[in-house]
Amino acid sequence: MSLINIANVEVLNNPTSFTSPLQFEITFECLQELQDDIEWKVLYVGNAEDNSGDQILEEVMVGPVPTGINRFILQAEAPQAHLIANSDLIGVTVILITCSFMDHKFVQIGYYVNNEYAEPFEPENYPNPVILSKLSRNILAGEPRVTRFAIDWTGGNMPTMTDEDQNEINREAAAFENDDNNVEIDNEADDDEDDEDEDEDEDDENEVDIDEEDDDEGEEDGEDARPASDSENIIAMEIPNEDSNSMDIERMLPHV
Repeated sequence: MSLINIANVEVLNNPTSFTSPLQFEITFECLQELQDDIEWKVLYVGNAEDNSGDQILEEVMVGPVPTGINRFILQAEAPQAHLIANSDLIGVTVILITCSFMDHKFVQIGYYVNNEYAEPFEPENYPNPVILSKLSRNILAGEPRVTRFAIDWTGGNMPTMTDEDQNEINREAAAFENDDNNVEIDNEADDDEDDEDEDEDEDDENEVDIDEEDDDEGEEDGEDARPASDSENIIAMEIPNEDSNSMDIERMLPHV
């Protein structure tokens, strides 16, 4: 059970200019006294394909944390534009808010960010250099992606993934989700299989019938027929105080 539950995150001062500070009003519940402070980070993804361009905009320790409902404003400076490739300044990227306890990350909140240029331009006439005073930042506050991680709240050591491992999972998830042809490809493959071998389709139908019968038997026995999956449970803001171990979050997006 998580001892810290995020109740709400409100994005303040949004939309605004690219160079303005970021502000988030965070409301969370602490269920019992903690042995240590909790650490909040704000990270800006500079490039969808290379995490070396990521910038940690803020790191702050909060504590001691009293039990009950807590609220504070997390403020971070704007990304340093000179550390971002000129071609990556305009377009879609991601901002991440993470919270950790004793160096173990237990929640990650991701927001899509759209950096828009004040003057229209053709792709072949991309501004070079981008004039920052003409660049605005719009955080899509209504579309957060929340991932929870199970940790040991007693302070003991438990196996955790490295940031490198997590980044790789996030990149693969983003690449898969943003492949507009996934469904069509699957459908075409299914159609080909139908045309080539009807016997296989009959076998597949039999398998489905068996699964459905198993589900019916499970319901008769009073068991939950849904697949037991504790690994995926992406939730939106204004979230209930429930724990999950979701690993499916879009860490970054290809530029559009």
